[in-house]
Amino acid sequence: MKVVAKKIRVLIGKVGLDGHDRGVKLVARALRDAGVEVIYTGLHQTPEQVVAAAIQEDVDAIGLSVLSGAHNYLLPRVLELLKERGADDIVVFGGGIIPDEDVPRLKAAGVRTLFRPGTPMSDVVDFVKGMKQ
Repeated sequence: MKVVAKKIRVLIGKVGLDGHDRGVKLVARALRDAGVEVIYTGLHQTPEQVVAAAIQEDVDAIGLSVLSGAHNYLLPRVLELLKERGADDIVVFGGGIIPDEDVPRLKAAGVRTLFRPGTPMSDVVDFVKGMKQ
């Protein structure tokens, strides 16, 4: 009998009022093309909506794009909600315009990694594929 490995499932989303979605769509496509199952939630999601969808879809990770400057609230809020729902085993990573001085605080809150402008798509794919190792 052939055992088929479970595909990595990642929810990709835009939280808050940020309407810039070109980059996040490119990330979703790169992950999909690399064999990752991608659930894209679309624009203007709340942290509550993202967490509910992630749990319902049984994802391994949540990747959030934040270009609005609200990353210091939105990313920790998603982590807080995951913990409240007993789903804090879901990896959270982010991307967008995130100043250097905010990175340590976000990582300390539990964001696994952050991808900022200029990051090669291969780095995102390698991170996601390496999560389970």
